[in-house]
Amino acid sequence: MRRLACALIGATALLAVQQAAAATKLTIATVNNGDMIRMQKLTDDFTARNPGIELDWVTMEENVLRQKVTTDIATKGGQYDIMTIGTYEVPIWAKQGWLVPLDNLGPSYDVDDLLPSIRNGLSLGGKLYAAPFYGESSMTMYREDLFEKAGLTMPEAPSWDFIAEAARKITDKAHEVYGICLRGKAGWGENMAFLTAMSNSFGARWFDMKWQPQFDGKAWKDTLKFYVDLMHDAGPPGASSNGFNENLALFQSGKCGMWIDATVAASFVSDPKESKVADKVGFALAPDRGLGKRANWLWAWSLAIPSGSNKKAAAEKFIAWATSKDYLKLVASKDGWANVPPGTRKSLYDNPAYRKAAAFADMTLKSIQAADPTHPTVDPVPYVGVQFVAIPQFQGIGTAVGQQFSAALAGTTSVDQALKNAQALTEREMKRGGYIK
Repeated sequence: MRRLACALIGATALLAVQQAAAATKLTIATVNNGDMIRMQKLTDDFTARNPGIELDWVTMEENVLRQKVTTDIATKGGQYDIMTIGTYEVPIWAKQGWLVPLDNLGPSYDVDDLLPSIRNGLSLGGKLYAAPFYGESSMTMYREDLFEKAGLTMPEAPSWDFIAEAARKITDKAHEVYGICLRGKAGWGENMAFLTAMSNSFGARWFDMKWQPQFDGKAWKDTLKFYVDLMHDAGPPGASSNGFNENLALFQSGKCGMWIDATVAASFVSDPKESKVADKVGFALAPDRGLGKRANWLWAWSLAIPSGSNKKAAAEKFIAWATSKDYLKLVASKDGWANVPPGTRKSLYDNPAYRKAAAFADMTLKSIQAADPTHPTVDPVPYVGVQFVAIPQFQGIGTAVGQQFSAALAGTTSVDQALKNAQALTEREMKRGGYIK
């Protein structure tokens, strides 16, 4: 009996070793945003349904993630089986053959339910190359109690002049309440996402129709001066180091009167578990300058498979799970409908339970639908993209320009010098790229 028992134990142990060896491990690179962190906590649901797949998470700050995944995919490093990338990278990388088309997401996935503008931004030649985990535009979030105290009423569609006047009026630096929080951290997807969208509303553009950079024009000077002056008067200290996560923390702790940023933040500032001001938040469209364009962008954090991965079938199973209608229901069952990842599916905005729970649902959808990547500026441009320019060189140029503008906000250089430097470095890189002579 003892021998039999030992044999059975040995066989069981061997089977366990064999099963472990047979398991497919997916390495997933992702960003440290709240929705992604929630996804990691819920992946027991996926592994229970797919016992042969293990998940290894590599979670990074936004700028670091962009750098790491770009380097890995361009050098065919093969570190990751699934990458979290955005609307900028997908069509460029798909054209290079760096991404796998998502052809097998399953019969219940319902690709046609994806919001058209979000789906189009993640497609090339009619094929989907990344599945959106959440989609966003940008909008104005504000403290209704501070506005009431100051005798102000936020319009649904505010102007930049109103925003500036209100920000200065509700600032109370003695009590660490700042009228407005805006991105200042350098990065093409950090401060330049905000400033490019803002510049569109001021009539600026990155390039004219001949690909000549436009930072030496009046519209960019008006944009950057308005931003720097406003942040000096009504922004928090150290704003040149603040990106999305830092400003979110400031707003949640009651230190921001207004915050113009990603619509995805709405559920976090409205969550009483996370936000001290959850019951005092109102929402409005991103501001305009009266020129026909608002400062709202279009983006989707999405999951894609690099062509170097040899675990494509397992990776596609995970992506189908994480971006499905059923995943939205899973989040709702755990954390409530207001906290499901927004901005990807038409059916979510047709869902009465979601619309009732999420006071920001209509404003989010309006903002996403108002963004037009094919006509992002007042004057015509040769590029596609609202808060970015969809050319391979933009990642480097955008970050370099972002460093100049962050320095202007910090006061280590002037607005004029920052713009002069931006013009020179952009001209240099566009010549290297063959766009201009």
